[in-house]
Amino acid sequence: MKKTKKFILISMLSIIISACQQTPRPSIVPAVETPQSSLHRLNIIGEVEPIYFPPMKTPFAARIDTGAEQSAIDADNIKYFERDGEKWVAFTLINRESGEKHRFEKEIDRHISIKRIHVTEKRPMVVMDVKFGDETFEANFSLAKRDKFEYQALVGRNILTGRAIVDTSVANTLH
Repeated sequence: MKKTKKFILISMLSIIISACQQTPRPSIVPAVETPQSSLHRLNIIGEVEPIYFPPMKTPFAARIDTGAEQSAIDADNIKYFERDGEKWVAFTLINRESGEKHRFEKEIDRHISIKRIHVTEKRPMVVMDVKFGDETFEANFSLAKRDKFEYQALVGRNILTGRAIVDTSVANTLH
């Protein structure tokens, strides 16, 4: 019986010692092929960037807002009218920095509701030609009185998606 106990004890100790002495063998991890991401082609822009509204020659300083779904522009003298049975709007853009003015007439694409703390505001959306960085394209903008805001234009995700990555530690990276 003593021999059996001694044998069991020695067997258990040898199993424990051998388990402690084994070093795990590293497995070889195969290389992972990743598709070329579109992020590598995107510009890194700052929290404030210039945006142009042709035919105007001077840019508007625009707040870059990744939280805003749509872009907005400060419009003065907004007048609604009908043309060929469609709803249109006439408005003036006045660049506060340069004083440059231009009167636009645009067909209303749709109306959107902007919710603020205690007020819901209904705004017309129009398609504007814009120059943002090296690219000129059409984008939807809501027309609003932004005279109480520091920046006359707000660039939202409808422009940013697929075009830029925002780094809030920089500004005015575009020309």
